[in-house]
Amino acid sequence: MNPDDLRYHKEHTWVKATGKKATIGITDYAQEALGDIVYIDLPEVDMDIEPNSEIGEIESTKATSSIISPISGRVIEVNEDLSESPETINEDPYGKGWIAIIEIDDASEIDDLMDSSEYAKYVEEEAK
Repeated sequence: MNPDDLRYHKEHTWVKATGKKATIGITDYAQEALGDIVYIDLPEVDMDIEPNSEIGEIESTKATSSIISPISGRVIEVNEDLSESPETINEDPYGKGWIAIIEIDDASEIDDLMDSSEYAKYVEEEAK
């Protein structure tokens, strides 16, 4: 189940905005599709990011996948715990498995993302 307080990108990342900051992670669907996550290449602090741009990579026992930013901004914090325990993303993708916190450039970009029910339909269609 996808939390209702998040917004979702077609590349299976999520955003939780709080004021001028946003937390970014990958969705439960993405971690499930990847399988056991063994390594994460985190974005750099102070990195400027654009919507739909690659900000890092996740490696699993099955594949390597790009982490795509859903919105623009500047990375102000990364989840260093994932370097030691990347499997946290498998265990808690919407909580302790968050990837980065950014300072939002344009809050209106969040409105262009899917809500949880739109994302659920999108995943259902993609699975066909």
